[in-house]
Amino acid sequence: MGFIYNGISSKNMKIKARLTSWQASPALRNSYEMVPGKAGVADFGCDSSERIIIVNCNVYPQKSFADLVDVLDGLAEWLNPMNGLKQLVLDDIPDRYFYARLTEQVDCERLLRTAGAFDLKFICPDPHAYALTDEQFTISSEGNHEIERLTGNADSEPVYQLKGTINSSSSTYISITTNGEELRVVGALTADEVLVIDSGLVTAKITDINGNTLRNGLPGLDELNFPVLHKGDNEITITVAGATFSELRILAKSRWR
Repeated sequence: MGFIYNGISSKNMKIKARLTSWQASPALRNSYEMVPGKAGVADFGCDSSERIIIVNCNVYPQKSFADLVDVLDGLAEWLNPMNGLKQLVLDDIPDRYFYARLTEQVDCERLLRTAGAFDLKFICPDPHAYALTDEQFTISSEGNHEIERLTGNADSEPVYQLKGTINSSSSTYISITTNGEELRVVGALTADEVLVIDSGLVTAKITDINGNTLRNGLPGLDELNFPVLHKGDNEITITVAGATFSELRILAKSRWR
């Protein structure tokens, strides 16, 4: 077993890695409140905290201790947490990735004169794992549509790419209703522009057909009601008033809890 971090494999760094434990679900942040005169506590629900991934590593015997230090120097440069979060893919779970960085120092224990062992402790501030090969859907007509998410086990925060034409009149719009929640687009949009709505980043932008950003898309939304897709069936309704709808492309951003 090994892992890929920031596009580089542990095997290429002369490191053998394996998982000896797995956090089946991330830690929870519980919200309780004591109520005077009532036994127990009032439960206001919970949310997920960060995920911790621990990888056990070994460096095979090198020709000299200096060569062992060279391997560890390369590791320190490769996994430098000062560079921020990077994509982490574990060989044992090759269909998903995490955004992670080291959260503790790395102390190498010398097993032999030129070999060593150490643990890498990664923190994932976003506890979800995301699909490396994701589901995509395209809707090209008005009315009711059903799409089915098969990947992952949690609600996802998709990216919507809307094509159509909307003038600046207050009476024209394109409405996208996802599982009963409406997102109404009222801002101006031309036929050679794309409105990109990112629920994960809670933002929107307008690009040209080549993906170059032209302007902020948030002013074109009637309200900030970003869509969420469930695992399984989802109902999406396209309604148009005084505008032209061309296409809605959906990147599911499928994920695991």
